[in-house]
Amino acid sequence: MNKFLDHMYIVSTIVFTVYSQLIMRWQVQLAGPLPTPFSGKLSYVAQLLLNPWVLSGVVATFFAGISWMLAMTKFEISYAYPWVSINFVLMLLLGVLLFGESFNIAKVFGTLFVIAGIIVIARS
Repeated sequence: MNKFLDHMYIVSTIVFTVYSQLIMRWQVQLAGPLPTPFSGKLSYVAQLLLNPWVLSGVVATFFAGISWMLAMTKFEISYAYPWVSINFVLMLLLGVLLFGESFNIAKVFGTLFVIAGIIVIARS
């Protein structure tokens, strides 16, 4: 049971990270294109940082960092870090499902390689 609970630190790191990235993608998409002038870029970023959804993403990133620190008290980094690669798989799938992003054979093979790598490292 302890090992299961210890692994929840890794899982929470993944969940907080994926949440943060999805929120950022969604809100940046709604905000429109980045302006060309530097002053426009500053205004664009300032508006995003005042957005409650974006702030929740920033908070989620903070909690992902806390979760990661806790995971580091329980696991070697060489074991824990590959699990974070699940973020790549989740973001690919959720990007396709939620944002209509492209999905092709190269992404399928890349994703399968990531999953295979996670399995190999988890078993060693």
